[in-house]
Amino acid sequence: MEKMDAVAALAALAQDNRLDVFRLLVQAGPDGMAAGAIAEALDLAPNTLTFHFDRLRMAGLATVRREGRSMIYAARFETMNALVGFLTENCCGGTACAPAPACKPARKRSRVPV
Repeated sequence: MEKMDAVAALAALAQDNRLDVFRLLVQAGPDGMAAGAIAEALDLAPNTLTFHFDRLRMAGLATVRREGRSMIYAARFETMNALVGFLTENCCGGTACAPAPACKPARKRSRVPV
């Protein structure tokens, strides 16, 4: 990843709603998530969400496709991984250090009444 691409990606993620949107897309996986479901999950107005989607897409962090009447957004995992690689490529001065934990599915939480 080039330095300017990293700056664009970090700038896109440096806003709380966009960071929430991106994290939700990452949780949704490669199949993505419908814009309406994202708006509902994050309690964001559709026009506000469209603005945030555009910023994420311009930074290469998200894609969009149409399925019927729905717009489905998905994280671009290759860009996310390239950004993490760019940020950690000189980790620990080139010596072996503790690796980042492998990506694994989130644990399902059981709902316990309180």
